[in-house]
Amino acid sequence: MNEKLTSIKQEILDGIENQATSRATAFELRKQFLDSKTGKIGQLMKEMKNIPNEEKAEFGKQVNELKNWATEVFEDLDAKMKAKELKERYEKEKIDVTIDAECEPKGNLHPITQMRNQLIDVFAGMGFTIYEGTEIENDYYNFTALNTPQDHPARDMQDTFYLSPEFLLRTQTSSGQIHVMENTKPPIKILSPGKVFRSDDDATHSPMFTQMEGLVVDKKITLCDLKGMLDVFVKKIYGEETTTRLRPSYFPFTEPSVEVDVSCFECGGKGCKLCKGTGWIEILGAGIVNKKVLENCGIDSDEYSGLAFGIGIERTAMLKYGINNIKLLFESDLNVLKQIDDN
Repeated sequence: MNEKLTSIKQEILDGIENQATSRATAFELRKQFLDSKTGKIGQLMKEMKNIPNEEKAEFGKQVNELKNWATEVFEDLDAKMKAKELKERYEKEKIDVTIDAECEPKGNLHPITQMRNQLIDVFAGMGFTIYEGTEIENDYYNFTALNTPQDHPARDMQDTFYLSPEFLLRTQTSSGQIHVMENTKPPIKILSPGKVFRSDDDATHSPMFTQMEGLVVDKKITLCDLKGMLDVFVKKIYGEETTTRLRPSYFPFTEPSVEVDVSCFECGGKGCKLCKGTGWIEILGAGIVNKKVLENCGIDSDEYSGLAFGIGIERTAMLKYGINNIKLLFESDLNVLKQIDDN
């Protein structure tokens, strides 16, 4: 029996030397000998019935001594393995603070956000404040108060996204000027940027795009004031040599109404592919606020006059950055967007 106990002890030592390479393998080795049900040392106690009575006490004593020795050996082994694994983990996670940091690629704002911020900076420098209206409007603010007749094509289902007979997705940020004029006494000088929605989709148009409406209401406002403001705007955005011209047009909420062209900043007005040989590029619509619109908001049209203009931010960005398809601004292709960074 002494030989068997000695054999088990040697087996434990050999197992520790050859098998115990981690806490997990050491634990499995421990189970082979010290598990209460299947362990080899535990199994020795089952042989007690085969031991002569006069030897049972000595046998039990030797088995307990082996058990205590094995327990101490495996606890010591576990502590060593734990210390070893912790050291390996520290080595693996160690950071050399003297090495150069990995450089992450620099991000930039979306071209539409960049252009929006540039426009706000330009007009804020001229004293404009910002008003942001809601994207869902009712028919009155989007059409009726802006002097849009009931039979105007803009009201047709193919142009406007109606949510109900009364409510719709706004087709222009001009609705914001009605809210402001109803609640603010002149003088008024606001810029109203935001998303607008129209049933239109091709290379230069999108069902959703970003517009920026400008409104000034004060005494003796004329087209000269409008042209002066727009001259400052185009010089800041397209270059100091850029000029504007006004062409007669029609909008129900302005009278007179004009289309605003800029001299081609690509060819300097000589004629090129961008301006289609004319030397001019159309960029926005504007005009003097229709007296009916002022009166709808409770403003005395004999004492006050106003100017308004609407800028398509996508169009402005496409012209400045040479983008030929508006969808490139919505597809989030980083190969395109990362090329445009004016910050």
